[in-house]
Amino acid sequence: MISKKKKPAFNVPNLGFFKSVKARWRKPRGTANKKRMKYQFMGALPKIGYRNAVSIRGMHPCGKREVLLGNMGDLEALKGSKDIVLRFASGIGARKRKLISEKAKAMGLRIVNSKGQGENRFGAKSPGGKTGAANAPAQKTVSSPQKPKGQAQGAAMKPAPAK
Repeated sequence: MISKKKKPAFNVPNLGFFKSVKARWRKPRGTANKKRMKYQFMGALPKIGYRNAVSIRGMHPCGKREVLLGNMGDLEALKGSKDIVLRFASGIGARKRKLISEKAKAMGLRIVNSKGQGENRFGAKSPGGKTGAANAPAQKTVSSPQKPKGQAQGAAMKPAPAK
């Protein structure tokens, strides 16, 4: 097992205070920005010191080099490699994933993110090959009758006066 350095989460200021502030990193550029001025209570800034050693950068925790597969050609280029693990790119569809995983298994290579193909979130095979919420039956929502706007709860509607 490879043990990489521990590093803090590098987030923008006010992440926990505002719903609109998402968990991401942006370099602080304001003149009075406390994070830019390195106030400790604002959290850590990314620095070169958090970088891992060259020998373990890009490695999977199992100790093998990780290779991203975009298509079948990427897999064919890896013939004869044994000290690697594979990871599917997000753009590969289910049909190609199945073909690639069969070929990788024949080559004796492990795919890291192949789990869950053709299974629902509870681990059971889902009928029709669909997964997750796409396979779940639609649920009816019950809504209460709506009140006319601008009226009190018990007030009845009165007709407009005739002119």
